[in-house]
Amino acid sequence: MSNNRGLFLTFEGIEGAGKSSNLDYAKAIIEASGKKVTVSREPGGTEVGEKIRAVLLDPNLPAMHADTELLLMFASRAEHYQNKILPALNAGNWVLCDRFTDASFAYQGGGRNIDVNRIAALEAWALGNFKADKTFLFDLPVSVGLSRAKARSEADRIEQEESDFFERIRNSYLMRAIVEPNRFCVIDASQTMEGVRGQVERAVEELILKRIE
Repeated sequence: MSNNRGLFLTFEGIEGAGKSSNLDYAKAIIEASGKKVTVSREPGGTEVGEKIRAVLLDPNLPAMHADTELLLMFASRAEHYQNKILPALNAGNWVLCDRFTDASFAYQGGGRNIDVNRIAALEAWALGNFKADKTFLFDLPVSVGLSRAKARSEADRIEQEESDFFERIRNSYLMRAIVEPNRFCVIDASQTMEGVRGQVERAVEELILKRIE
């Protein structure tokens, strides 16, 4: 990848892991180094994607088939990739995204038990060989994450699932981190805010230094 092109960083984890607040912290560090940053999220990120997000997370809708959920995720992702992520990267911006394709392997693959080969086929169709340059996985026990999420806001459609659903998701994330250790940076999200931020700061500063070299 050309040094003129930005880096694509994704932030993953179960509910209550602290992805969003630490994404904002990483953004501040990167911007302080003089780089331009674009922040986004999935599902969502574009006008079309946000409409799809509203459907996916609406707790008042009837039960959704797992295949429908997966296809809606990738419909939002295809729009997001083509109309926001790629243009920002090509403009030299670093793109920080709250969840990306790993979330589909974890939530629809691990959580919903969809064959990962089907998810991989959709990934190849929508994204080709495109992946995050670095993925920060915020890991913590499911009970702790769900407790934090419950205190934060009302549960959306996915957050209403049982704890074993999130156990499968957590395990799926950790397995992906084992398979791709160079891409994943696993953050111990059970620590204090200062402890978690320290881990994020060290990892982000290392990326900035590598980019300068």
